[in-house]
Amino acid sequence: MTDSSAPTTLPEVAFYYPNPYWLDTDWAKNLILFFDGIGMLIPNYMEHHSDLDDMAVIAGLKEHGLFHVIEPETAVDEDATKTLANSLVDIITSDRLDHLRKDAGTYFHTLSLSRLGYFGDPELAEFVFQELKERGLAEDSEDGLSIPMHPTVRSLILVLLAQILRPQGRKRGLDLSPATDRSELVGALTEMLSAPTGPTASDVVSFDMANVGVDLGSVDIAEILAFRKEHYSDHRKYSLSVRQFARDLSLMPKDERVKAFEARQEELDDLASKLRKLARGAWNKPASFAISLSGAAWTYATGDPIGGAIAAGGSMLGLVGGESVEVGAYSYLFNAHTKYA
Repeated sequence: MTDSSAPTTLPEVAFYYPNPYWLDTDWAKNLILFFDGIGMLIPNYMEHHSDLDDMAVIAGLKEHGLFHVIEPETAVDEDATKTLANSLVDIITSDRLDHLRKDAGTYFHTLSLSRLGYFGDPELAEFVFQELKERGLAEDSEDGLSIPMHPTVRSLILVLLAQILRPQGRKRGLDLSPATDRSELVGALTEMLSAPTGPTASDVVSFDMANVGVDLGSVDIAEILAFRKEHYSDHRKYSLSVRQFARDLSLMPKDERVKAFEARQEELDDLASKLRKLARGAWNKPASFAISLSGAAWTYATGDPIGGAIAAGGSMLGLVGGESVEVGAYSYLFNAHTKYA
């Protein structure tokens, strides 16, 4: 992956995070218009669906080959565990999580052992767990399958995994693109990228949410898939353009960025306007579904822990002379107006 932000020829799958299941299937109905599928990181002891989900949506996606389950028992392998641990230990041993120790009474959320890397490198995963436990940020497992931990730490791990596991998609013939419906997680990614060990804050590009469609929550999945078949290329062009735009801007010198942004923003506005027109014509609803992206591309140098995490599986990244390579991190954010207003 010479450029981990630019579009590829592989099918692009929205890699949903942070949870094994999305919180609202209405969100998934819109998401599928923009991607070649939806991928989810689901431990194998869980069912590959949730009783809370609309099973008709899952069934419809599966019928068309648009639903992909990635099991952390194999995906979070030894290399992925090492890069996750390297990034986590750097953060844990700094003072960035110290304030969480004061959150007395915080309800801990469970994280599967597999997503912390116990199947990839159990000794290293145990070391990370003990570091968290020592600081009161994790507790002993109660079921032998998962670890209770502070929700902020859990989210941090899952934000990192969304980036680290992207090369695993290539092994499956997929281009995994992190996507979430929780704006605070995109903010966490931006904060990490702006840290001294990553690209500079001025290199991180964030797009405001732009309404590009209607909320399809009340529409039957069969109708949505028929609409997708007819208008898929228009929706894909928009999401790929946003992704490419973020990469290009983050690599530009700061003094060139303003003019380039104005020129490209007009292009994106035109594409968004077309999508809104298509959606209103088909569903007779006001535009209320939005898409945005935050991310950066930069030259990864040895010793950069965030770049190292993102460049997991470096043999696929076209490393030049073993010294540097262009890498990138990004996340799409999708939301229906009723969810984020």
